[in-house]
Amino acid sequence: MLAEIFKTYGREYLERFQSRMSDEQFNTIHAIQICKTGLAGTSTCKCDKCGKFKTFYRSCGNRNCPLCQYHRNEQWLDKRLKEQLPGAYFMVTFTVPETLRSFLYSSQKVGYSALFKAAAETLKTLLANPKHVGGDLPGFFGVLHTWGRQLQYHPHIHFIVPGGAFSTADGKWNKADDGYLAPVHAMSKLFRAKFHDEMKKLGEERFINPDVWKVAWNVNSQYIAAGGAGPIKYLAPYVFRAGISNSRIVSVKNRQVTFKYRKKKSSRWRTMTLDVMEFISRFIQHVLPSGFMKIRYYGFMGVGCRIAAATIVAAVQKAHDNQLRMPKYRPIEMPAMKCEHCGGYLEFYSTFIPGLMMYFAPD
Repeated sequence: MLAEIFKTYGREYLERFQSRMSDEQFNTIHAIQICKTGLAGTSTCKCDKCGKFKTFYRSCGNRNCPLCQYHRNEQWLDKRLKEQLPGAYFMVTFTVPETLRSFLYSSQKVGYSALFKAAAETLKTLLANPKHVGGDLPGFFGVLHTWGRQLQYHPHIHFIVPGGAFSTADGKWNKADDGYLAPVHAMSKLFRAKFHDEMKKLGEERFINPDVWKVAWNVNSQYIAAGGAGPIKYLAPYVFRAGISNSRIVSVKNRQVTFKYRKKKSSRWRTMTLDVMEFISRFIQHVLPSGFMKIRYYGFMGVGCRIAAATIVAAVQKAHDNQLRMPKYRPIEMPAMKCEHCGGYLEFYSTFIPGLMMYFAPD
């Protein structure tokens, strides 16, 4: 349904507002308009049983397109579940004051990178403190979200943090107290201070409303008991998608888009109706700068860590007197495409992208 909105009203939106848009926003609208059409190209598969061919329209591949990214999302979730440690986790969310949002939107690469750096350093500092955990090598990953439940601009970062940290001095896992990682008040103050220092260092402080440094910054820490994949599965649908999914769009009538949402701490669905131009505007404001990485990994989860994952797992289990079992891992199986004629499996044969040469599968 979202794709139909862009195909029907995208041209009008571009004619009216293109001068205000970034290249990435323009490219996103164009990509969604041609996704799953002949303009995006075709792929052909051949049945391994009866030899018949089946041709599909290609996806656009844009990371903001609602029709794309499903496979990438499932692959990411499968890898994270496979790497999951035994024991409890925490989901720590860093949110900025409303008075900072205009700066972040106008300076996205600088601002978002600074948010990641300040939040990650806050976690590292407090987890290294013996009063809380006392491990100098934590491991966690963060995912940037820029939208609220009503598609408003609301930048924040969710971090998934195991309940403890590794100590490189003695090779031990220092576990966090049950239900407690570190004081959120301390995280809030440190997060604000580190972001402020980064803005000074980059010469960006002069562009920020000084009232930002006088108010409390919101940090929330949510305990996730051992034995489940709650926080990881919660984040999975948001990792390679943006803003809103088709399932939340109720109707598109008379240039009005109605979608459903839930208020914080409520399970009841509510609806909101927006003019279609306003809806598109809210959606594309969440298009990230080209090449910006919205998922980042730190500590022993980072690619540069030299300590083997098996060493971390062994330390975690030893710290819990070997009473913890590894979370059950079941590979996520992607459904195979089958032939509509005989039920055989469809295998890739060729692909055609407009403007490029046709590519055939190797023999």
